[in-house]
Amino acid sequence: MASLLEMKEIFRNADAVCFDVDSTVIREEGIDELAKFCGVGDAVAEMTRRAMGGTVTFKAALTARLGLIRPSYEQVQKLISDNPPQLTPGIRELVNRLHQRGVQVFLVSGGFQSIVEHVALQLNIPTANVFANRLKFYFNGEYAGFDETQPTAESGGKGKVITHLKEQFHFKKVVMIGDGATDMEACPPADCFIGFGGNVIRKQVKEKAKWYITHFDELLKELEER
Repeated sequence: MASLLEMKEIFRNADAVCFDVDSTVIREEGIDELAKFCGVGDAVAEMTRRAMGGTVTFKAALTARLGLIRPSYEQVQKLISDNPPQLTPGIRELVNRLHQRGVQVFLVSGGFQSIVEHVALQLNIPTANVFANRLKFYFNGEYAGFDETQPTAESGGKGKVITHLKEQFHFKKVVMIGDGATDMEACPPADCFIGFGGNVIRKQVKEKAKWYITHFDELLKELEER
């Protein structure tokens, strides 16, 4: 296991940095916002807490939550236009700095492609660097499930994405940053995991992560100290 000093060195020399999105890059949990928008907020928020705490499998929790919400195509688009995701303070500056250093930035999320792509656009991250779950709709716009073949649809999926990125781009050092259990379990194959508690603190992650931050300024400082 790498020491904190070694982890900081890995971060400063990373080829790629992967960010979780909900409660990390943005302040909200996208699925909870969608649930509120569709009128089933409380029931779904409780399911999300259980999923993030690592007590149920991710796919089971996702299936159950979406079965309750049953969002239509129109509702998803209206959520994005009426209540766009709020970026976490400091993330824009951090992503810009990583881009300036030639570091590839990826968004790896258990959230939904359409919402995550909207976030990517704001951060100048190409949509090809977005890995998220895809909602499916019938021709009339009604909810038809989600694409269960996406790696991010199941527990361990974020690790699969990182393995794929390492194979495809021959990255030597990949860092994963996020707030939840699914982010922490992506290391390995990630070379370093940084826990983020700036929006919500997950007890399990705070206790187990060797490097835990509550503001992205802490990572900007690391990059400036070189």
